[in-house]
Amino acid sequence: MTLYNKKEILAALENNVNAFTTYIASMSAEQFVYGHNGKWSPGQNLDHLIGTIQPLQLAFSLPTFLLKILFGTANRPSKSYEGLVEKYKSKLLAGGKASGRFIPSMIAFEKKDYLIQKYEDQKVRLIKKIKKQQEEELDKYILPHPLIGKITLREMLFFTIYHNEHHLHLLINR
Repeated sequence: MTLYNKKEILAALENNVNAFTTYIASMSAEQFVYGHNGKWSPGQNLDHLIGTIQPLQLAFSLPTFLLKILFGTANRPSKSYEGLVEKYKSKLLAGGKASGRFIPSMIAFEKKDYLIQKYEDQKVRLIKKIKKQQEEELDKYILPHPLIGKITLREMLFFTIYHNEHHLHLLINR
């Protein structure tokens, strides 16, 4: 997938989150709570994705002057979508994994619909905030990523798009 501009990013974010929630919504109680060989259950994957989109949604709520004060500005151009995905995959291959607040607890089936709606709401809020950003701001301001390090807003959006795809493929391939 090649993404270049905000319009393409928005479409990919919408599509990937929708694909993930549609897949999760079709699951039975047994499927939703089942974690195989120490791997997260689908419910835990959903909770993890919510936990990663919430801080991003918050970051996009901040005025750009505050982003600059808190995290700084980029000293290099944004990587391509493929470049960012390659960097993330290399971190995973080197043993990188979720830590701290990004590790989900057990998720009961009764929370499925609530969590799907929560994730959809977070997606809608994030998309509204991205639409307010200027294209050049996506390459100017940076955010910290716990595994990848400091990356531009555009790269963080690339990560979010791929991250959904990554977790969906993990579930489908089990």
